[in-house]
Amino acid sequence: MKAGVKTEKLSRLDLQRRFPQIALEELAWGLYEPESGVLMARRAVQTVVPEALKSGADYLQCAIHAPAGGGQLRSVITPNGEAIRAGVFVFACGPWLPKVFPDLLGSRIFPTRQEVFFFGAPPGDLRFQPPALPAWLAMGEEVYGLPDLENRGVKIACDRHGPAIDPDIADRVASPESLTAMRDYLSRRFPALRNAPLLESRVCQYENTSNGDFLIDRHPDSSNVWLVGGGSGHGFKHGPALGEYVTTRILEGGPVDARFSLATKATIQKRAVY
Repeated sequence: MKAGVKTEKLSRLDLQRRFPQIALEELAWGLYEPESGVLMARRAVQTVVPEALKSGADYLQCAIHAPAGGGQLRSVITPNGEAIRAGVFVFACGPWLPKVFPDLLGSRIFPTRQEVFFFGAPPGDLRFQPPALPAWLAMGEEVYGLPDLENRGVKIACDRHGPAIDPDIADRVASPESLTAMRDYLSRRFPALRNAPLLESRVCQYENTSNGDFLIDRHPDSSNVWLVGGGSGHGFKHGPALGEYVTTRILEGGPVDARFSLATKATIQKRAVY
C-alpha cells in the first residue's frame, strides 16, 4: 500500500466467498491485489533475447574468467580466449556472482537451495486454474503458490531460505522431507488437493544478501564495474525496473540508494526485506 499498489483488505468471510477452494479458518483477514499477475519466466527470456538482438545487442552463451586486480576493467575473457571489451561492465550473475568475485562477495551473497512442487488438480476441476485461483502468499508461514498454468499443475513452495547450494554441482532432485512438508500443507490449505498427484518438482536457488535487499553498486576497486544481484527470490520480476535503474546510474550518474550499497551487505544473514 505504501508503494501505491492497489490492494483490498478482505475479511476471512469475504476471502472464503471469493476463494472457497482455500481453507482459511484460522485467518482474520487478507490482502487481495486485483491487478496482480504471474510472469512466465522462460517465455519472457525467450522473448527478450531476440528483441535485444534486433536492437543491436550481441548474445553469447559462455563462461567468463573472473576479473582480477583493481583499476578500470578493460575486458573479460571467454574460455576460448576471446576478449569482450567495453567501457562499462554490469555483472548480474545471480547465484554465480560470488563465484565471479569470490574475495569480495564470497561471504556476502548466500545462494540457497529452494525446492518447488507442482501437483495435479482433479480432472475437470477449474477451481485451481486462473482466474478462479490467484497467485497467493501466506506471509507468516512463508509458503506461496500459483494456480495451474499451462497444465503444469498447482505450484507450491516454501519461501524460507533453504540450505546453502553450489549452483554448478548441486543435486537437482527434491528431498522427500520437503515433499512431505509441502503435501501436508497443501492438504490443509487446499482440501480438494489432499490426494493430488505430484506432477513435477524442481530445485532452484535464491541468491540472498544478508538483509534480503538488492545489491546494486560499483565495485570498490573498479569504478566501471557494476555489481547487480541479491535478488533473494524476487530478482526476476523486478528485472525491468532494475535494468532501468542501473542504466540511469551509468548514463546519468547520481548516487546509488544507500539500501542497495555494498556497505549494507553483511557477512551474517539477518533477513529484513521480504
